[in-house]
Amino acid sequence: MSSTLLTGRDFKLGLFSPNCSGGLAITNVADRWGASWADNLRLARLADDSGIDFILPIARFIGYPGRSGFHESVLEPIPWAAGLLAATRRITVFATVHTAFNHPVVSAKQLATLDHVGEGRAGLNVVAGWNEPEYRAMGLELPESHDDRYALAQEWWDHVRALWTREGRFDLPGRFFDLEGVGATPKPVNGTLPLINAGSSPQGRAFAARNADFVFTALSDPGHGSEVVTELRRDARTRYDRDVGVMAPAFVVCRKTRAEAEEFLRHYAEENADWDAVEELMRLQGMYAQSFANDIMDTLRTRFAAGHGTCPLIGTPQEVADEIERYAQAGLSGMTLAFLDYVGELEDFVAEVLPRLEAKGIRLPLAERT
Repeated sequence: MSSTLLTGRDFKLGLFSPNCSGGLAITNVADRWGASWADNLRLARLADDSGIDFILPIARFIGYPGRSGFHESVLEPIPWAAGLLAATRRITVFATVHTAFNHPVVSAKQLATLDHVGEGRAGLNVVAGWNEPEYRAMGLELPESHDDRYALAQEWWDHVRALWTREGRFDLPGRFFDLEGVGATPKPVNGTLPLINAGSSPQGRAFAARNADFVFTALSDPGHGSEVVTELRRDARTRYDRDVGVMAPAFVVCRKTRAEAEEFLRHYAEENADWDAVEELMRLQGMYAQSFANDIMDTLRTRFAAGHGTCPLIGTPQEVADEIERYAQAGLSGMTLAFLDYVGELEDFVAEVLPRLEAKGIRLPLAERT
């Protein structure tokens, strides 16, 4: 069964970062996500049976300071994806690859192998690089120029695609990877893999518009989403004559009442936030510009503690479904979801929120989509 991520008219839903300790929640609460293999396997099977469309991992090599151990334990995406694809039937499983840390010939072989394990259900998330301490750990320097980072990423992707589409042995000259007499077999099941790329800089957005099936971008609210979708799709059509989808990451706090949801959010993301890890993550992502007022910075800190700065989906099942509907109406192709407890809270989401999305016509029932 090949990936259905690029087909169908319904709004796609995925899970983001379950391979990392903490997931997206930067908190010290005892029941934070541990990201063990057993946890991930259970989650993937639940998602597969429930009709969730895909799972998207983070590739992380150094965690963050603070006593929560946020992203200290990380299941590496390539073998992680292989195990999950072998254990599921329909869900698309992405591998996240940092182009500066992975050779294109090796990656082309690894990713094609993943696709055969999953019978066409593998996906690729390309990362051009941003985390300077990880570059130091690898014995590399993070290029100051975004142009250089994305020039390397473009050459990496061009080489991977050539290895997937050309037969025999051939040379692949380049500035960063100058290759002689290379080739790669087997090829992906359907010739290539669905490609996601997150880019917020002009160079990042240009790379996504030129190459990606889905641009993955953080949004502040549905109104902002509508503006971003219009801009990204216009750029892709105008500059590259391509159609791209746009997806956004979100964290979910869904309870029977709004008050319960807000109290739980306050419990893990304010009273028990791991502020040392939050501060370092925000510093690395350049979130301390002088233009931010103090009240905005406080809101940003809480949002990072709650879900890595992603879109909040907070409230009752009806309120969460209504907010997802607003993002769908803004033109998004889908969203990723993260929970403090991925397994337990996904069970409730499937039981309470998915039927509401189906009633709204945003999601097709599982039987129809399959």
